[in-house]
Amino acid sequence: MYKIVEKRILAPDIKWYNIYAPQVAKKARAGQFVILRIYDKGERIPLTIADYDREKGTVLVVFQEVGKTTKMLGMMQEGDELLDFVGPLGIPFELDNDIKNVVLIGGGVGIPAIYPKAKELFLEGKRKVISIIGARNKDLLIMKEEMSAFSHEFYIATDDGSEGTKGFVTTVLQDLIDKKEKMDVVIAVGPPIMMKMVARTTRPYNIYIHL
Repeated sequence: MYKIVEKRILAPDIKWYNIYAPQVAKKARAGQFVILRIYDKGERIPLTIADYDREKGTVLVVFQEVGKTTKMLGMMQEGDELLDFVGPLGIPFELDNDIKNVVLIGGGVGIPAIYPKAKELFLEGKRKVISIIGARNKDLLIMKEEMSAFSHEFYIATDDGSEGTKGFVTTVLQDLIDKKEKMDVVIAVGPPIMMKMVARTTRPYNIYIHL
């Protein structure tokens, strides 16, 4: 069994759970995921690993309540236990050594997916990390402090202008391109329309992107 040791409500229907899973934490890397199950006949759901602490043996997952299983998961409390928590799964995303300038873009619940990569790259100290996060409004922005702490430059965009730049993450991205900011790769995770617009923004400049 895998105990929920910390629960936070980040935004409406978006929850933060730190799970005690030392064997998963021991091997976890940025870009990987877990599959969890609440009870014996429950649905198995994949969630991105948003962070991990090898010393404490914990793994962070952040999720949005969008269906029956995630709503049930969201009702659980600190001290409750999950039946299964399998991982880490997937192949960690690696960067070539010649890449020195990285732009990470996260939209909505895509932000937790880019956070571990930002943290990993920042702590390595070999690359410049620029992070851009966005949401419809300031109440839906999540993990601002965490992303800011592991970014050399940090930007926010909201559709309504309630925080940061008014517009989309691509508004900020285009501004950085116009200012001749060096970008060896752009890594983006978020809604499909956001990733499509990131690809469209970078294409004329032959900037390598990973979606």
